[in-house]
Amino acid sequence: MAVLDFIINEIFGSAPIFLSLIAFFGLVLQKKRFSEVLSGTLKTTVGVVILQKGVDIIIGSILPLMGAFGIFNAPSGEPIQSMGASAFMVEYGSAIGIAMVSAFAINLLVARFTKWKSVFLTGHMLYWFPFIFVAAGVDAGLSGVTLVVVATIFTALYMIVFPNLIRPFVKQVTGDDSFTLGHPTIGLSLISGYLGKWFGDKSKSTEDLPFPKSLSFLKEISITSSIVIVLVYTVMMIVVTVSGQNAFEIFNIAGPSKVFNYLLIQGITFGAGLTVMLVGVRMMIAEIVPAFTGIQERLIPDAIPALDCPLLFPYAPNALIIGFVVSMITSTIAIVLFAITGFFPYVLAPLTITCFFEVGTAAIIGNATGGRRGAIIGSAVAGVVMVLLLGFSIPFLRTTVADWIVIFGGNDFSLWAIIQGSIARLIP
Repeated sequence: MAVLDFIINEIFGSAPIFLSLIAFFGLVLQKKRFSEVLSGTLKTTVGVVILQKGVDIIIGSILPLMGAFGIFNAPSGEPIQSMGASAFMVEYGSAIGIAMVSAFAINLLVARFTKWKSVFLTGHMLYWFPFIFVAAGVDAGLSGVTLVVVATIFTALYMIVFPNLIRPFVKQVTGDDSFTLGHPTIGLSLISGYLGKWFGDKSKSTEDLPFPKSLSFLKEISITSSIVIVLVYTVMMIVVTVSGQNAFEIFNIAGPSKVFNYLLIQGITFGAGLTVMLVGVRMMIAEIVPAFTGIQERLIPDAIPALDCPLLFPYAPNALIIGFVVSMITSTIAIVLFAITGFFPYVLAPLTITCFFEVGTAAIIGNATGGRRGAIIGSAVAGVVMVLLLGFSIPFLRTTVADWIVIFGGNDFSLWAIIQGSIARLIP
Protein backbone atom coordinates (compact mmCIF):
# COMPACT_ATOMS: atom_id res chain seq x y z
CA MET A 1 0.00 0.00 0.00
CA ALA A 2 2.92 2.34 0.67
CA VAL A 3 4.17 1.78 -2.89
CA LEU A 4 0.65 2.27 -4.28
CA ASP A 5 0.20 5.48 -2.28
CA PHE A 6 3.52 6.77 -3.62
CA ILE A 7 2.53 6.02 -7.23
CA ILE A 8 -0.90 7.62 -6.78
CA ASN A 9 0.10 10.75 -4.88
CA GLU A 10 3.64 11.47 -6.01
CA ILE A 11 3.48 10.38 -9.66
CA PHE A 12 -0.07 10.13 -11.06
CA GLY A 13 -1.34 12.75 -8.63
CA SER A 14 1.26 15.32 -9.70
CA ALA A 15 0.80 16.48 -13.28
CA PRO A 16 4.26 18.14 -13.51
CA ILE A 17 6.03 14.97 -12.34
CA PHE A 18 3.85 12.57 -14.35
CA LEU A 19 4.22 14.46 -17.63
CA SER A 20 7.91 15.15 -17.09
CA LEU A 21 8.44 11.40 -16.68
CA ILE A 22 6.58 10.80 -19.95
CA ALA A 23 8.84 13.37 -21.64
CA PHE A 24 11.93 11.83 -20.01
CA PHE A 25 11.18 8.29 -21.20
CA GLY A 26 10.21 9.54 -24.66
CA LEU A 27 13.47 11.41 -25.08
CA VAL A 28 15.52 8.50 -23.73
CA LEU A 29 13.80 6.14 -26.20
CA GLN A 30 14.83 8.52 -28.98
CA LYS A 31 18.44 8.23 -27.71
CA LYS A 32 18.77 11.98 -27.26
CA ARG A 33 21.88 13.42 -25.65
CA PHE A 34 21.86 13.82 -21.87
CA SER A 35 21.62 17.61 -22.16
CA GLU A 36 18.58 17.32 -24.47
CA VAL A 37 16.88 14.82 -22.17
CA LEU A 38 17.45 17.05 -19.15
CA SER A 39 16.35 20.18 -20.99
CA GLY A 40 13.19 18.60 -22.43
CA THR A 41 12.22 17.04 -19.11
CA LEU A 42 12.68 20.23 -17.10
CA LYS A 43 10.97 22.42 -19.70
CA THR A 44 7.96 20.08 -19.64
CA THR A 45 7.82 20.34 -15.84
CA VAL A 46 8.11 24.13 -15.92
CA GLY A 47 5.45 24.39 -18.67
CA VAL A 48 2.96 22.29 -16.69
CA VAL A 49 3.59 24.30 -13.50
CA ILE A 50 3.07 27.58 -15.37
CA LEU A 51 -0.13 26.18 -16.90
CA GLN A 52 -1.42 25.14 -13.46
CA LYS A 53 -0.64 28.51 -11.92
CA GLY A 54 -2.48 30.24 -14.74
CA VAL A 55 -5.49 27.99 -14.17
CA ASP A 56 -5.42 28.77 -10.44
CA ILE A 57 -5.40 32.51 -11.16
CA ILE A 58 -8.33 32.18 -13.57
CA ILE A 59 -10.39 30.12 -11.12
CA GLY A 60 -9.68 32.58 -8.33
CA SER A 61 -10.84 35.49 -10.49
CA ILE A 62 -14.20 33.94 -11.41
CA LEU A 63 -15.11 32.11 -8.18
CA PRO A 64 -16.86 35.18 -6.66
CA LEU A 65 -19.38 34.95 -9.50
CA MET A 66 -20.62 31.68 -7.99
CA GLY A 67 -21.93 33.48 -4.94
CA ALA A 68 -23.59 36.11 -7.12
CA PHE A 69 -25.35 33.48 -9.24
CA GLY A 70 -26.72 31.98 -6.03
CA ILE A 71 -29.50 34.60 -6.05
CA PHE A 72 -31.13 32.59 -8.87
CA ASN A 73 -31.53 29.45 -6.78
CA ALA A 74 -34.93 28.32 -5.62
CA PRO A 75 -35.35 29.47 -2.02
CA SER A 76 -37.30 26.30 -1.25
CA GLY A 77 -34.73 24.08 -2.93
CA GLU A 78 -33.44 21.13 -0.97
CA PRO A 79 -29.81 21.59 0.13
CA ILE A 80 -27.36 19.03 -1.20
CA GLN A 81 -25.80 16.96 1.56
CA SER A 82 -23.41 14.05 1.16
CA MET A 83 -20.46 12.32 2.76
CA GLY A 84 -18.13 15.01 1.45
CA ALA A 85 -15.30 14.71 -1.05
CA SER A 86 -12.51 14.93 1.54
CA ALA A 87 -13.95 12.25 3.82
CA PHE A 88 -14.73 10.06 0.81
CA MET A 89 -11.15 10.23 -0.47
CA VAL A 90 -9.84 9.21 2.95
CA GLU A 91 -12.14 6.19 3.22
CA TYR A 92 -11.99 5.00 -0.39
CA GLY A 93 -8.56 6.25 -1.45
CA SER A 94 -7.19 2.73 -1.95
CA ALA A 95 -10.07 1.71 -4.22
CA ILE A 96 -9.64 4.90 -6.25
CA GLY A 97 -5.89 4.31 -6.58
CA ILE A 98 -6.19 0.67 -7.64
CA ALA A 99 -8.84 1.57 -10.23
CA MET A 100 -6.69 4.42 -11.56
CA VAL A 101 -3.48 2.42 -11.99
CA SER A 102 -5.33 -0.62 -13.39
CA ALA A 103 -7.30 1.47 -15.88
CA PHE A 104 -4.15 3.25 -17.09
CA ALA A 105 -2.48 -0.14 -17.65
CA ILE A 106 -5.50 -1.26 -19.68
CA ASN A 107 -5.33 1.98 -21.69
CA LEU A 108 -1.67 1.28 -22.57
CA LEU A 109 -2.44 -2.31 -23.63
CA VAL A 110 -5.38 -1.24 -25.79
CA ALA A 111 -3.30 1.51 -27.43
CA ARG A 112 -0.54 -0.99 -28.12
CA PHE A 113 -2.64 -3.75 -29.66
CA THR A 114 -5.75 -2.08 -31.16
CA LYS A 115 -6.65 0.84 -33.41
CA TRP A 116 -7.67 2.95 -30.36
CA LYS A 117 -4.37 4.78 -30.05
CA SER A 118 -4.86 7.54 -27.49
CA VAL A 119 -2.95 7.40 -24.20
CA PHE A 120 -4.62 9.35 -21.39
CA LEU A 121 -2.00 11.67 -19.89
CA THR A 122 -4.00 14.39 -18.10
CA GLY A 123 -2.57 13.71 -14.65
CA HIS A 124 -5.25 15.10 -12.32
CA MET A 125 -8.07 13.69 -14.47
CA LEU A 126 -6.48 10.25 -14.15
CA TYR A 127 -7.50 10.54 -10.49
CA TRP A 128 -10.85 12.32 -10.71
CA PHE A 129 -12.52 9.83 -13.05
CA PRO A 130 -11.98 6.75 -10.85
CA PHE A 131 -12.93 9.02 -7.92
CA ILE A 132 -16.32 9.60 -9.55
CA PHE A 133 -16.79 5.96 -10.58
CA VAL A 134 -15.97 4.66 -7.11
CA ALA A 135 -18.36 7.26 -5.63
CA ALA A 136 -21.19 6.28 -7.99
CA GLY A 137 -20.53 2.60 -7.22
CA VAL A 138 -20.65 3.15 -3.46
CA ASP A 139 -23.90 5.10 -3.81
CA ALA A 140 -25.32 2.16 -5.79
CA GLY A 141 -24.40 -0.24 -2.99
CA LEU A 142 -21.24 -1.82 -4.42
CA SER A 143 -18.29 -2.70 -2.22
CA GLY A 144 -15.05 -4.69 -2.11
CA VAL A 145 -13.72 -6.32 -5.25
CA THR A 146 -16.91 -5.64 -7.21
CA LEU A 147 -16.60 -1.91 -6.56
CA VAL A 148 -12.96 -1.79 -7.70
CA VAL A 149 -13.60 -3.91 -10.81
CA VAL A 150 -16.58 -1.83 -11.93
CA ALA A 151 -14.72 1.46 -11.32
CA THR A 152 -11.69 0.14 -13.22
CA ILE A 153 -13.77 -0.95 -16.20
CA PHE A 154 -15.58 2.38 -16.50
CA THR A 155 -12.41 4.42 -15.98
CA ALA A 156 -10.66 2.44 -18.72
CA LEU A 157 -13.68 2.78 -21.01
CA TYR A 158 -13.70 6.52 -20.63
CA MET A 159 -9.93 6.86 -21.09
CA ILE A 160 -10.03 4.75 -24.24
CA VAL A 161 -13.30 5.68 -25.95
CA PHE A 162 -13.88 9.41 -25.43
CA PRO A 163 -10.42 10.74 -26.39
CA ASN A 164 -10.64 8.71 -29.60
CA LEU A 165 -14.14 10.02 -30.37
CA ILE A 166 -13.07 13.66 -30.05
CA ARG A 167 -9.80 13.11 -31.95
CA PRO A 168 -11.13 14.06 -35.44
CA PHE A 169 -12.59 17.31 -34.04
CA VAL A 170 -9.33 18.21 -32.30
CA LYS A 171 -7.56 17.62 -35.60
CA GLN A 172 -9.86 20.20 -37.24
CA VAL A 173 -8.81 22.73 -34.61
CA THR A 174 -5.05 22.10 -34.66
CA GLY A 175 -4.59 21.10 -38.29
CA ASP A 176 -2.57 18.04 -37.30
CA ASP A 177 -2.98 14.82 -35.33
CA SER A 178 -0.34 15.38 -32.66
CA PHE A 179 -2.68 15.09 -29.65
CA THR A 180 -6.29 14.65 -28.59
CA LEU A 181 -8.25 15.66 -25.50
CA GLY A 182 -8.19 13.86 -22.17
CA HIS A 183 -10.60 16.09 -20.26
CA PRO A 184 -14.28 15.99 -19.11
CA THR A 185 -15.21 18.55 -21.78
CA ILE A 186 -15.42 15.84 -24.45
CA GLY A 187 -19.18 15.15 -24.27
CA LEU A 188 -20.08 18.84 -24.50
CA SER A 189 -17.43 19.35 -27.19
CA LEU A 190 -18.90 16.56 -29.31
CA ILE A 191 -22.32 18.21 -29.07
CA SER A 192 -20.84 21.57 -30.08
CA GLY A 193 -18.79 20.01 -32.87
CA TYR A 194 -21.78 18.31 -34.47
CA LEU A 195 -24.04 21.37 -34.06
CA GLY A 196 -21.37 23.49 -35.73
CA LYS A 197 -21.09 20.97 -38.54
CA TRP A 198 -24.86 20.88 -39.10
CA PHE A 199 -25.82 24.53 -38.60
CA GLY A 200 -22.63 26.57 -38.84
CA ASP A 201 -20.42 28.15 -41.47
CA LYS A 202 -16.77 27.32 -40.89
CA SER A 203 -15.63 29.97 -43.39
CA LYS A 204 -16.47 32.68 -40.83
CA SER A 205 -14.20 31.98 -37.87
CA THR A 206 -14.39 33.69 -34.50
CA GLU A 207 -10.71 34.47 -34.94
CA ASP A 208 -11.43 36.57 -38.05
CA LEU A 209 -13.81 38.97 -36.32
CA PRO A 210 -13.39 42.38 -37.92
CA PHE A 211 -11.97 45.09 -35.65
CA PRO A 212 -11.83 48.77 -36.66
CA LYS A 213 -8.28 50.09 -36.68
CA SER A 214 -9.00 52.10 -33.57
CA LEU A 215 -10.03 48.89 -31.76
CA SER A 216 -7.25 46.66 -33.07
CA PHE A 217 -5.94 46.31 -29.49
CA LEU A 218 -8.92 44.01 -28.83
CA LYS A 219 -7.20 41.32 -30.87
CA GLU A 220 -4.98 40.77 -27.83
CA ILE A 221 -6.77 38.06 -25.81
CA SER A 222 -5.51 39.30 -22.43
CA ILE A 223 -7.12 42.70 -23.06
CA THR A 224 -10.35 41.32 -24.51
CA SER A 225 -10.81 38.78 -21.74
CA SER A 226 -10.13 41.38 -19.05
CA ILE A 227 -12.78 43.71 -20.50
CA VAL A 228 -15.29 40.86 -20.79
CA ILE A 229 -14.82 39.85 -17.14
CA VAL A 230 -15.19 43.46 -15.97
CA LEU A 231 -18.48 43.67 -17.90
CA VAL A 232 -19.71 40.33 -16.51
CA TYR A 233 -18.98 41.44 -12.94
CA THR A 234 -20.61 44.83 -13.57
CA VAL A 235 -23.79 43.22 -14.90
CA MET A 236 -23.92 40.75 -12.02
CA MET A 237 -23.47 43.52 -9.44
CA ILE A 238 -26.37 45.42 -10.99
CA VAL A 239 -28.55 42.30 -11.10
CA VAL A 240 -27.73 41.45 -7.47
CA THR A 241 -28.53 45.02 -6.37
CA VAL A 242 -31.82 45.14 -8.31
CA SER A 243 -32.83 41.81 -6.75
CA GLY A 244 -32.60 43.42 -3.32
CA GLN A 245 -29.41 41.68 -2.21
CA ASN A 246 -26.33 43.33 -0.75
CA ALA A 247 -23.83 43.31 -3.61
CA PHE A 248 -20.99 44.54 -1.39
CA GLU A 249 -21.48 41.64 0.98
CA ILE A 250 -21.83 39.01 -1.77
CA PHE A 251 -18.72 40.19 -3.62
CA ASN A 252 -16.86 41.02 -0.38
CA ILE A 253 -16.28 44.67 -1.33
CA ALA A 254 -15.50 47.13 1.48
CA GLY A 255 -17.77 49.86 0.13
CA PRO A 256 -18.92 51.90 -2.91
CA SER A 257 -15.55 53.65 -3.21
CA LYS A 258 -13.87 50.27 -3.78
CA VAL A 259 -16.14 49.07 -6.61
CA PHE A 260 -14.07 50.44 -9.50
CA ASN A 261 -10.87 48.99 -8.08
CA TYR A 262 -12.55 45.62 -7.48
CA LEU A 263 -13.94 45.36 -11.02
CA LEU A 264 -10.66 46.41 -12.60
CA ILE A 265 -8.57 43.98 -10.55
CA GLN A 266 -10.91 41.03 -11.21
CA GLY A 267 -10.76 41.67 -14.96
CA ILE A 268 -7.01 42.20 -15.10
CA THR A 269 -6.43 39.16 -12.88
CA PHE A 270 -8.43 36.99 -15.27
CA GLY A 271 -6.52 38.35 -18.27
CA ALA A 272 -3.21 37.81 -16.49
CA GLY A 273 -4.17 34.26 -15.55
CA LEU A 274 -5.13 33.48 -19.13
CA THR A 275 -1.84 34.92 -20.39
CA VAL A 276 0.18 32.89 -17.88
CA MET A 277 -1.75 29.74 -18.72
CA LEU A 278 -1.17 30.15 -22.47
CA VAL A 279 2.56 30.58 -21.91
CA GLY A 280 2.57 27.27 -20.04
CA VAL A 281 0.48 25.62 -22.75
CA ARG A 282 2.87 26.65 -25.53
CA MET A 283 5.89 25.56 -23.53
CA MET A 284 4.31 22.20 -22.69
CA ILE A 285 3.24 21.50 -26.28
CA ALA A 286 6.70 22.37 -27.56
CA GLU A 287 8.24 19.69 -25.31
CA ILE A 288 5.75 16.90 -24.58
CA VAL A 289 4.53 16.29 -28.15
CA PRO A 290 8.01 15.80 -29.70
CA ALA A 291 9.12 13.76 -26.67
CA PHE A 292 6.09 11.47 -27.05
CA THR A 293 7.45 10.51 -30.46
CA GLY A 294 9.89 8.18 -28.73
CA ILE A 295 7.02 6.27 -27.12
CA GLN A 296 5.24 6.13 -30.47
CA GLU A 297 8.26 4.75 -32.29
CA ARG A 298 9.47 2.22 -29.73
CA LEU A 299 6.59 1.12 -27.51
CA ILE A 300 3.14 2.03 -28.90
CA PRO A 301 3.19 2.66 -32.67
CA ASP A 302 0.92 5.51 -33.83
CA ALA A 303 -0.07 6.42 -30.26
CA ILE A 304 -1.04 10.01 -29.49
CA PRO A 305 -1.33 11.66 -26.07
CA ALA A 306 -4.72 12.69 -24.67
CA LEU A 307 -4.00 15.97 -22.89
CA ASP A 308 -5.65 18.78 -20.92
CA CYS A 309 -8.14 21.14 -22.62
CA PRO A 310 -6.10 24.38 -22.22
CA LEU A 311 -3.82 23.07 -24.97
CA LEU A 312 -6.57 24.08 -27.44
CA PHE A 313 -6.97 27.62 -26.10
CA PRO A 314 -4.23 29.26 -28.22
CA TYR A 315 -5.89 28.04 -31.42
CA ALA A 316 -9.11 30.05 -30.95
CA PRO A 317 -9.00 32.40 -27.93
CA ASN A 318 -11.96 34.45 -29.19
CA ALA A 319 -14.09 31.31 -29.33
CA LEU A 320 -13.02 30.49 -25.76
CA ILE A 321 -14.34 33.81 -24.44
CA ILE A 322 -17.52 33.55 -26.55
CA GLY A 323 -18.17 30.06 -25.16
CA PHE A 324 -17.66 31.25 -21.60
CA VAL A 325 -20.00 34.24 -21.88
CA VAL A 326 -22.73 32.52 -23.93
CA SER A 327 -22.84 29.46 -21.65
CA MET A 328 -22.97 31.69 -18.56
CA ILE A 329 -26.09 33.30 -20.01
CA THR A 330 -27.86 30.12 -21.15
CA SER A 331 -26.96 28.14 -18.02
CA THR A 332 -28.22 30.96 -15.79
CA ILE A 333 -31.52 31.06 -17.70
CA ALA A 334 -31.78 27.28 -17.32
CA ILE A 335 -31.11 27.46 -13.57
CA VAL A 336 -33.76 30.18 -13.15
CA LEU A 337 -36.36 28.22 -15.15
CA PHE A 338 -35.65 24.97 -13.30
CA ALA A 339 -35.88 26.81 -9.98
CA ILE A 340 -39.22 28.44 -10.87
CA THR A 341 -40.77 25.21 -12.16
CA GLY A 342 -39.27 23.00 -9.45
CA PHE A 343 -37.87 20.71 -12.13
CA PHE A 344 -35.08 19.64 -9.77
CA PRO A 345 -35.90 19.35 -6.05
CA TYR A 346 -32.56 20.75 -4.88
CA VAL A 347 -30.46 23.86 -5.20
CA LEU A 348 -28.17 23.96 -8.22
CA ALA A 349 -25.02 26.03 -8.06
CA PRO A 350 -23.83 28.01 -11.09
CA LEU A 351 -21.05 26.17 -12.92
CA THR A 352 -18.72 29.09 -13.58
CA ILE A 353 -15.61 26.91 -13.82
CA THR A 354 -17.30 24.45 -16.18
CA CYS A 355 -18.52 27.34 -18.34
CA PHE A 356 -14.96 28.51 -18.88
CA PHE A 357 -12.97 25.31 -19.27
CA GLU A 358 -15.45 22.74 -20.61
CA VAL A 359 -17.82 24.93 -22.61
CA GLY A 360 -15.05 27.29 -23.68
CA THR A 361 -13.31 24.27 -25.20
CA ALA A 362 -16.60 23.15 -26.74
CA ALA A 363 -16.91 26.56 -28.41
CA ILE A 364 -13.42 26.14 -29.90
CA ILE A 365 -14.54 22.81 -31.36
CA GLY A 366 -17.78 24.39 -32.60
CA ASN A 367 -15.82 27.16 -34.26
CA ALA A 368 -13.61 24.61 -36.05
CA THR A 369 -16.65 22.84 -37.52
CA GLY A 370 -19.05 25.76 -37.94
CA GLY A 371 -17.28 29.10 -37.43
CA ARG A 372 -18.84 31.84 -35.31
CA ARG A 373 -22.31 30.36 -35.64
CA GLY A 374 -21.04 26.97 -34.56
CA ALA A 375 -19.26 28.44 -31.53
CA ILE A 376 -22.34 30.38 -30.42
CA ILE A 377 -24.90 27.63 -31.04
CA GLY A 378 -22.62 24.95 -29.62
CA SER A 379 -21.88 26.84 -26.40
CA ALA A 380 -25.50 27.97 -25.98
CA VAL A 381 -26.78 24.39 -26.16
CA ALA A 382 -23.87 23.11 -24.07
CA GLY A 383 -24.79 25.63 -21.35
CA VAL A 384 -28.26 24.11 -21.01
CA VAL A 385 -27.06 20.50 -21.33
CA MET A 386 -24.50 21.25 -18.63
CA VAL A 387 -27.21 22.16 -16.11
CA LEU A 388 -29.31 19.12 -17.06
CA LEU A 389 -26.33 16.79 -16.62
CA LEU A 390 -25.61 18.28 -13.22
CA GLY A 391 -29.20 17.96 -12.04
CA PHE A 392 -29.64 14.37 -13.19
CA SER A 393 -26.24 13.23 -11.84
CA ILE A 394 -26.75 14.40 -8.25
CA PRO A 395 -29.00 11.44 -7.26
CA PHE A 396 -26.27 9.00 -8.34
CA LEU A 397 -23.79 10.62 -5.94
CA ARG A 398 -26.26 11.67 -3.26
CA THR A 399 -24.66 9.82 -0.35
CA THR A 400 -21.04 10.22 -1.45
CA VAL A 401 -19.70 13.28 -3.31
CA ALA A 402 -22.73 15.31 -4.42
CA ASP A 403 -21.09 18.34 -2.80
CA TRP A 404 -18.16 17.96 -5.20
CA ILE A 405 -20.18 17.34 -8.38
CA VAL A 406 -22.33 20.42 -7.80
CA ILE A 407 -19.18 22.56 -8.19
CA PHE A 408 -17.17 20.64 -10.78
CA GLY A 409 -19.89 18.71 -12.65
CA GLY A 410 -22.17 19.37 -15.60
CA ASN A 411 -19.66 17.63 -17.87
CA ASP A 412 -18.35 14.09 -18.47
CA PHE A 413 -18.12 13.56 -14.71
CA SER A 414 -21.89 13.98 -14.50
CA LEU A 415 -22.63 12.10 -17.74
CA TRP A 416 -20.59 9.05 -16.78
CA ALA A 417 -21.83 9.09 -13.17
CA ILE A 418 -25.33 8.70 -14.60
CA ILE A 419 -24.27 5.90 -16.95
CA GLN A 420 -22.23 3.96 -14.42
CA GLY A 421 -24.65 4.62 -11.57
CA SER A 422 -27.56 3.26 -13.60
CA ILE A 423 -25.67 0.10 -14.54
CA ALA A 424 -24.24 -0.40 -11.04
CA ARG A 425 -27.77 -0.50 -9.63
CA LEU A 426 -28.45 -3.55 -11.78
CA ILE A 427 -25.56 -5.49 -10.26
CA PRO A 428 -26.79 -7.84 -7.49
